[in-house]
Amino acid sequence: MVDVTTQINAVQRTVGTRTWQAGEVRVVTVSRSYPTDAADLWDACTNKERIPRWFLPITGDLAVGGRYQFEGHVGGGVLSCDPPHTFTATWENGGQVSWIELRIIAEGPEAARLELDHIAPTDDEEFWAQYGPSAVGMGWDGLLLGLGIHTSTGQAIDPSFGPEWIVSDEGRLFNRESGEAWCAADIASGTDPEQARAASARCIAAYVGADENE
Repeated sequence: MVDVTTQINAVQRTVGTRTWQAGEVRVVTVSRSYPTDAADLWDACTNKERIPRWFLPITGDLAVGGRYQFEGHVGGGVLSCDPPHTFTATWENGGQVSWIELRIIAEGPEAARLELDHIAPTDDEEFWAQYGPSAVGMGWDGLLLGLGIHTSTGQAIDPSFGPEWIVSDEGRLFNRESGEAWCAADIASGTDPEQARAASARCIAAYVGADENE
């Protein structure tokens, strides 16, 4: 059983913009504290043998200049790596390129925080207007949940858990609450509330396979 509301509330979410490579980009940021030390959290996020225990199988080279590929999902290239603090890489999917910046921050001997910026170009205004930050943010919420289960139990997650759980009532509730949380972050960033709610509803509908007005 997953305490959905507790898991959703454990994540801090922000939406904004910044200058990146001489242009303006959108930045979707997630942040969450985990019950382990910084070295262990870094290892969970960057060790190819360990990542599949909470996310997906991964191939390639996670050293600077190397390329990686998640099975059936995104791939990219490693831009920088400063263990156990920061890691940056491209995030490539369907011909679209964005970037991720991972930071691990020690919060004590038995606590560490993950902060991640997902940085995307502003050239697809139509897609952003349609779905808003939920389009990437809801996916990151799912990853942070998997990492939370792994770091709190020390166990690998059964590969069948995710696909089965996400279509369960509990999984659908998680996606609804995730979309609503990203809607709140979108409004806090200055987006018109009506526009933010409409975009979030469309994204939730895409995730849960239900009518967005349900």
